[in-house]
Amino acid sequence: MGKKLTDKVSWVGKTDWELMKFHGDEYSTHRGSSYNSYLVRDQKTVLIDTVWQPYDKEFVARLRRDIDLRQIDYIIMNHSEVDHSGALPELMREIPDTPIYCTANGAKIMKGHYHQEWNFVPVKTGDSLELGESNLVFVEAPMLHWPDSMMTYMTGENILFSNDAFGQHFATESLYNDAVDEAELFAEALKYYANILTPFSSFVTKKIREILALNLPVDMICTSHGVIWKENPAQIIEQYLKWADNYQENQITLVYDTMWNSTRKMAEAIAAGIGQADPSITVKLMNAAKEDKNDIITEVFRSKAILAGSSTINNGLLFSMGGILEMMKGMKFKNKKAAAFGSYGWSGESVKQLTKALEEGGFKIVDDGCRMMWVPDEEGLSSCIEYGKRFVESL
Repeated sequence: MGKKLTDKVSWVGKTDWELMKFHGDEYSTHRGSSYNSYLVRDQKTVLIDTVWQPYDKEFVARLRRDIDLRQIDYIIMNHSEVDHSGALPELMREIPDTPIYCTANGAKIMKGHYHQEWNFVPVKTGDSLELGESNLVFVEAPMLHWPDSMMTYMTGENILFSNDAFGQHFATESLYNDAVDEAELFAEALKYYANILTPFSSFVTKKIREILALNLPVDMICTSHGVIWKENPAQIIEQYLKWADNYQENQITLVYDTMWNSTRKMAEAIAAGIGQADPSITVKLMNAAKEDKNDIITEVFRSKAILAGSSTINNGLLFSMGGILEMMKGMKFKNKKAAAFGSYGWSGESVKQLTKALEEGGFKIVDDGCRMMWVPDEEGLSSCIEYGKRFVESL
């Protein structure tokens, strides 16, 4: 059964406690997730979004217990990605002629996904749909985070159905932000922004300012994933504006992989030098071969500078570093500094290659990096400590 949010709006989504990976294997969901769908009942009845395809039959069966499906007058698809639209084919078998309101790009993408000529009604920013006492107002939000994305605002109830913006992969039966652990919630919200929305930060800032300029009262932000922002919903909007503004904390993160622990020893010594130079800096060391890649990206997002390290193998990098550097490049980080380090036996190309990859990823390179042959001895470790101190000075 649905969970009532207001007299007119119910949550009819699916909480996925078992989800550990999302976007294939691209996003780790340590705390599960939810696929939030909403049923709006005024003089007209509207379904906003569906759920991921593996839960399509369950979704339609539960929806049928809430309402005669034929009473659904309109379907709103804020986003065509399959975790939002996956149950549409199952639902449309029951109510095939129901109008589907979405952006023009949304219609194109859903046709590409499902190869069906449903009754799509393309909408633009400012278009509205009268329900009776309330209206739904559509706001296009391209590249947050797909070209088809939009948000929907409900007048009277003052609810912003925000799509992927302001969401988190966070499973909870509590629904609301004030009923969950705040530290866990903001950790997942930050991870979500860092890994999904960072490349589109300029669009985030522009769209939020555009929405704020409308002076619409917002009593609740109903996201597509995770909790609903009911208690002080403006807090996540303010946080997004901070995260979108070339965000950084007083943190340096060392990301590395190591073959026989020589590069690890270098990382630890460089970290010690950073701490000695400025104890106020938060220093984090992350082994790219062992740590979760999305957690690494989250820490890089938080950092004002990073150091990337790798042993040299076959005249190149250890493969885990190649992968994480490619992810960093895709994030289009701004206003962050970087350098490279690594051990080698006879050829030693890794530091130069790391430096090039960091530069291509948009980082400002501090220096030529730190190279160490074979296993660092006490003198070598002392040299790494001094390098860490110099790195701090360069910032």
